[in-house]
Amino acid sequence: MVIPEIETKSLDEQKKFQEAQLPFLLNYLRSHSAFYADLFLKNNIDISTVRTLEDLQKIPVTTKDDIQNRNEDFICVPKNKIIDYITTSGTLGDPVTFPMTEKDLERLAYNECISFVCADAKPTDVFQLMTTLDRRFMAGMAYFMGIRKLGAGVVRVGSGVPELQWDTIKRIQPTAVVTVPSFLLKLIDYAEANGIDYKNCSVTKAICIGESLRNPDLSLNTLGKRIQDKWNIILYSTYASTEMSAAFTECCEGKGGHHHPELVIAEFLDENNNPVGEGELGEVTITSLGVEGMPLLRFKTGDLCYHYTQACACGRKSLRVGPIIGRRKQMIKYKGTTIYPPALYEILNNIEGVKNYVVEVFTNEIQTDEILIRIGCDHISDNFEQKIAEHFKAKLRVTPRISFESPEVINKILFPELSRKPVVFFDKR
Repeated sequence: MVIPEIETKSLDEQKKFQEAQLPFLLNYLRSHSAFYADLFLKNNIDISTVRTLEDLQKIPVTTKDDIQNRNEDFICVPKNKIIDYITTSGTLGDPVTFPMTEKDLERLAYNECISFVCADAKPTDVFQLMTTLDRRFMAGMAYFMGIRKLGAGVVRVGSGVPELQWDTIKRIQPTAVVTVPSFLLKLIDYAEANGIDYKNCSVTKAICIGESLRNPDLSLNTLGKRIQDKWNIILYSTYASTEMSAAFTECCEGKGGHHHPELVIAEFLDENNNPVGEGELGEVTITSLGVEGMPLLRFKTGDLCYHYTQACACGRKSLRVGPIIGRRKQMIKYKGTTIYPPALYEILNNIEGVKNYVVEVFTNEIQTDEILIRIGCDHISDNFEQKIAEHFKAKLRVTPRISFESPEVINKILFPELSRKPVVFFDKR
């Protein structure tokens, strides 16, 4: 598959394409979604006046609370049209159910196929999936279907178990992996401990999910550098969510995740729901196109990032999103400094001796935010805590509370029994 034609057109042409889809979407929502029918009625919205992307600002945004409180009212199809049921991970609240029709599954496969193409995937590739396909998880299934649509090979190993991953690499000789990037460090550690020549194995690239690989300036962050310093494979960062049923995936230029305008209308809004310009931090807000089971209109994801509008050297002219700086609900106001959890992770990932960690935020006795970082490490030198404190002071100007525990204890907290991915941040406010 080649780059979709719409993604090589000018931003103005892409805008006109999306505006042509708006009447169909709005009429569909009014006729099939109890939530949006109520929203239009209560706010006296005449959907025939919403003709341009700018006109979308006449419509109130949809929030995660809306979906959690009225999940059933968002569903637009009868049960006999639903093929698959998916739930969100519930990172910022109770999981939400998303029904998928046959059309939705085909759209999902198309999204992942063109996203893999963006990451230079070819039908001759063999992908090793290091992510789950069960537990009501959209992503694992999406990757599998996208690889099938691409015509490439796939081996479904699932998450964890470095020994099985390396055995599979030896047996199947995959050319690429799909994984959480921090797991690549575990694979490297296992290979070094067991004499595996990982630098000369068949794997040449990794499609990285769930964690950022880049700083706001699009350079590799500490996690990305640590991987590449050890294993010189090509890393492609992605940003996706169940709610949008789409992904923003990097190309070889590494200049942000590419938008698929045929699948999603993307807005970037401030805390007052006003659009922000390029170079300003904004919350990713999406309107899904082509979704049948549970389309969303102006849904605020909670994710904050910068966006870019200049054409990319790869030939795509669609906008791009930078790494997620943080989630609006996870903002911490600590001793007068505004902090998002990824800033803490970046520092911890750069400190030798830190095996793993979790971050807890709670309200202290004077009703302000308090941060406790629980660090897993094997050996604690006399000045280790001071060294960590100095890193935080230098980077953030403040020092959180720190406690040391065994890596095994932290690992059990990181991977709750029913979780589909590591849980690093615990908000107890």
